[in-house]
Amino acid sequence: MSEQSGSSTATSGSASSGASRSHSALDSSQGSTTISDSVVSTIAGLAAKEIQGVHSLGGGGGAARTVGALRDRMPGARPNHSQGVSVEVGDKQAAVDVDVIIEYGVPIADVASAIRRNVINAVERMTGLQVTEVNISVEDVHLPEEDSDDGDSGDQSGSRSS
Repeated sequence: MSEQSGSSTATSGSASSGASRSHSALDSSQGSTTISDSVVSTIAGLAAKEIQGVHSLGGGGGAARTVGALRDRMPGARPNHSQGVSVEVGDKQAAVDVDVIIEYGVPIADVASAIRRNVINAVERMTGLQVTEVNISVEDVHLPEEDSDDGDSGDQSGSRSS
């Protein structure tokens, strides 16, 4: 993003502001710490999944979700916690985009707000980076009867009364 190239001058020019205070853990007289995009996207993905009403992350239609589900079920495969999350990480700031599938019936605006808060808190607490924005794209709505159609390990939530 063009904001990041301009933000390095803005943040260095405002070194006495709160921006430098919150990032002091990344730079010290003994060296600096660089955090990769994949680390930030994993943290953001896990934080988004913690929110009640989020069915899963990632969009791209049913085929992409099916491939992701198959990959997650392979023996020895690590779950991809950053699927549906893209980030841009600068020296002191990060911007996050999250694609979500929401459970049917939940208030989307409330879930989006909770995702945004949780992602910002988790990324800032764990990395020391300032999160400048969290953009959320609701890609789909998960219907309860889709669980029984998937053939998932006996989960017949569409036929239960809970």
